[in-house]
Amino acid sequence: MAATALHDLTVAELAAKLRRKELSAVETAKHFLARGAAHGELGAYLAIDEEATLAQARAADARIAAGDTAPLLGVPVAHKDIFVTKDFPSTAGSKMLQHYRSPFDATVVARLGQGAPGQGAGAGAVTLGKLNCDEFAMGSSNENSAYRPARNPWDVSRIPGGSSGGSAVAVAARLTPAATGTDTGGSIRQPASFCGITGIKPTYGRASRYGMIAFASSLDQAGPMAHTARDCALLLSAMCGPDPDRDSTSLDRPAEDFTRSLDESLDGLRIGVPREFFGEGLAADVRSAIDAALAELRKLGAKVVEISLPLTELSIPVYYIIAPAEASSNLARFDGVKFGHRAAQYADLLDMYKKTRAQGFGDEVKRRIMIGTYVLSHGYYDAYYLQAQKIRRMIADDFQQAFRQCDVIAGPVAPTVAWKLGEHGNDPLADYLADIFTLPASLAGLPGMSVPCGFGQGHMPVGLQLIGNYFGEAKLLSAAHRFQQATDFHLRRPEGC
Repeated sequence: MAATALHDLTVAELAAKLRRKELSAVETAKHFLARGAAHGELGAYLAIDEEATLAQARAADARIAAGDTAPLLGVPVAHKDIFVTKDFPSTAGSKMLQHYRSPFDATVVARLGQGAPGQGAGAGAVTLGKLNCDEFAMGSSNENSAYRPARNPWDVSRIPGGSSGGSAVAVAARLTPAATGTDTGGSIRQPASFCGITGIKPTYGRASRYGMIAFASSLDQAGPMAHTARDCALLLSAMCGPDPDRDSTSLDRPAEDFTRSLDESLDGLRIGVPREFFGEGLAADVRSAIDAALAELRKLGAKVVEISLPLTELSIPVYYIIAPAEASSNLARFDGVKFGHRAAQYADLLDMYKKTRAQGFGDEVKRRIMIGTYVLSHGYYDAYYLQAQKIRRMIADDFQQAFRQCDVIAGPVAPTVAWKLGEHGNDPLADYLADIFTLPASLAGLPGMSVPCGFGQGHMPVGLQLIGNYFGEAKLLSAAHRFQQATDFHLRRPEGC
């Protein structure tokens, strides 16, 4: 295989060629580093360190030569800059952490890569760099990055989605075979949909949050982004597993090989379609692509049934009470005392706090801190935060009622295709409303994924959202894989990439 075609290979194909020694990890890493440098205008990467990457690649080649058969050995990946890494800066897309270097790797990074002390050897992936994201993962467009917006490779005048926008751009433009992302309210699924790639958020607690810079602790979850469901299954198998000594929200559930059931038949699979997902706010071009995808799933043997998720509309106010409340608590640590940015001039300790946070945080982060502090304040906790938590439980119960009628839930990821950069301007509510179809699963802690299923206005990608019951990742990946065997949307690429 010629080097110029390396970026067309899937993770599974690259892993197989590396195991057979048809490629070297160093050769592969150099190819993708060159592509990253050549497409810098997309704004996908925030940090690249060629020396660190090639050192990891040489270590991978040594393991291959010694007979090691780790599943991702030598395969390049890139990480959303919300995961701390010892070999690369970790900024969370914020000036508050502009020069921060972590002394350790996040558990997800270690498990995908070289491993960590006391955790055994990792899957052997090689880190290409750190990817752009909305500041502290707060946003739906990647325009909230403190450094620069990432640009959608299908149309560079459009947003890639957020907050994992840099991850989606890097995969879609073939700058990396795969990337990590995080999903708090849809931040893997929405950018995956907007950029025409595959991404999955597992059940909350499946993947360790240790070393993931916190936004909303009861919602944040790591997941992979790649071209195919098979690739996502490979990556998710490496990422997941219990981590109770480091993460109190980690579930005591053993790691699972999500590739085992990919080829299962869809005969008899009951796919629930929530009527609330197909109302007035859904754009006609998106609906057309989703309807065509559901028709294809029927051809593959699935049965489509109508269901109801009656509290869907309430997911937006519930999420934008709970998530900012948790953010206001989590971001209190960024005060200029122990790490991160500190104001250069200040009169006293309180003045240092004020100036440091005013300078270090962007507008969206400040907005959410203020909202969160308000809803947690005396006199408002019961009226807002407590009520939101009660409705959150009701939303989760709605899903359990629905899963009595179906095995998997399907619908759109977002109401529209990706919008233009700056289109929502000073209207943050417009961005918030774009999350209406992804928020319910996040609030319930359910697994969800986006699968490329067509194109809408301006030839922009559309993603089909699949939602499973708790620990139903294998069923989602199987449905996505069979759909991708029958279609080629996941293989299409932006012009010039």
